[in-house]
Amino acid sequence: MKKNDIFELEITDMGVDGEGIGHYDGMTFFVKDALIGDKILARAVKLKKKYGYARMEEIVMPSVDRVMPRCPLHRRCGGCQIQALSYEKQLEFKERKVRNNLMRIGGFSEEKLDAVMEPIVGMENPYRYRNKAQFPVGYDKNGELVTGFYASRTHCIVQVEDCLLGVADNKVILNAVKDWMRAYQIPAYDESDGSGLVRHILIRYGFTTREIMVCLVINGDNLPAGQELVEHLKEIPGMTSISYNVNCERTNVILGKSTHCIWGMPYITDYIHLRNTEDFSLTDRAIAYHISPQSFYQVNPLQTEKLYSTALEYAGLTGKESVWDLYCGIGTISLFLSRKAKQVYGVEIVPQAIEDAKNNAKLNGIMNTEFFVGKAEEVLPAFYEKNEACDSAASKMRHPDVIVVDPPRKGCDEHCLSTMIAMRPKRIVYVSCDSATLARDLSILVDGEYEVRRIRAFDQFPHSGHVECVTLLQRKDIKTPKNMRE
Repeated sequence: MKKNDIFELEITDMGVDGEGIGHYDGMTFFVKDALIGDKILARAVKLKKKYGYARMEEIVMPSVDRVMPRCPLHRRCGGCQIQALSYEKQLEFKERKVRNNLMRIGGFSEEKLDAVMEPIVGMENPYRYRNKAQFPVGYDKNGELVTGFYASRTHCIVQVEDCLLGVADNKVILNAVKDWMRAYQIPAYDESDGSGLVRHILIRYGFTTREIMVCLVINGDNLPAGQELVEHLKEIPGMTSISYNVNCERTNVILGKSTHCIWGMPYITDYIHLRNTEDFSLTDRAIAYHISPQSFYQVNPLQTEKLYSTALEYAGLTGKESVWDLYCGIGTISLFLSRKAKQVYGVEIVPQAIEDAKNNAKLNGIMNTEFFVGKAEEVLPAFYEKNEACDSAASKMRHPDVIVVDPPRKGCDEHCLSTMIAMRPKRIVYVSCDSATLARDLSILVDGEYEVRRIRAFDQFPHSGHVECVTLLQRKDIKTPKNMRE
């Protein structure tokens, strides 16, 4: 086998990011855009001793689960790795991905997973679900202004005006911003030499309120012709906030540290509705959130309502419990929990997010929350060690009834996990956006005298390889509360 050799390959499995996997001549090959059941002509592009990467040249016989993607750019754009797979099979793939990680990394048996895993929660309509989009701005090879998304594994912009995962309003906004840039000769950013001004266009949309936010990320300290931009945007129905964010760093991080509102409010408002977790129907309870350009806020509000309602169910609250919410962001889960807990304590590293969390608590008239700025892996151990000899109020903080954790993809810090175990909550609810690090962390918690009782996957990002999970762990010496028994 040599580079650029072409060979026939049958795809028998899919990797964690949705890439096809096949075997040829004793080697395992990974092929982007290939699906289980496809027979393809593949071209070898990178070879190792026992595995390699190939490009799909031709589909000889398509998988029975292959469908015609609605987006013609799905192969070029890096956002939808598995749009060509039927949605039913996407859900099967994601459920299997979670299960395999829990077995391979976490060491859980098939029998255990059969007992604790609940069916994955998908969407009725897996399109137009994103309430946030960040479009890079640049030029094509002809020097024409373009906005879109980066091609997979590159920083080449694929021109996208109407992403089918986002709201239709995005196209109108992008065209208005480009018209303004052309009219006032505002240059796009060129990351090759750090020149130009407009780097990204950030758009947020409130699914309940229909409020719209536009924030331009710029490579400079001020925005020329800013009022003219306002004139181009303010008449768009729902426009609520127009701002710019300063990012002059040579970095892949999109947002800088300072944001300046030039029209309207510095935030939009939206609501997350509590759901009945038996059938996921909406209840009459809703929580309002102010969302700024830098707020962490789940991008799929329909699935978020289901995800957070399940986390609340798993917490098993009766109104008497003290709860820690680690990696709390702008208080999204904290405020859900506060409705059924006695006291909730949130921890988040981003100071602005904590300010947003406090303001969101006030917005909803919630008085039983307290928020701390810092890394969860530092704040929790420091608090635990400092309050070894403490009064009854501090004791409830040091030994909470429930800990809810929603970490980034890297999972929880080991010191954070060991402190959680030492605090001995009755229950731990782990919300995860990466089932591999979830599996690793669950194995540590299980060794710390906790037992996994329930796991459920949620398809927060249809047509991509990502999947989220909620897991309930219970201390082994605690009996299941009556209100949580099946």
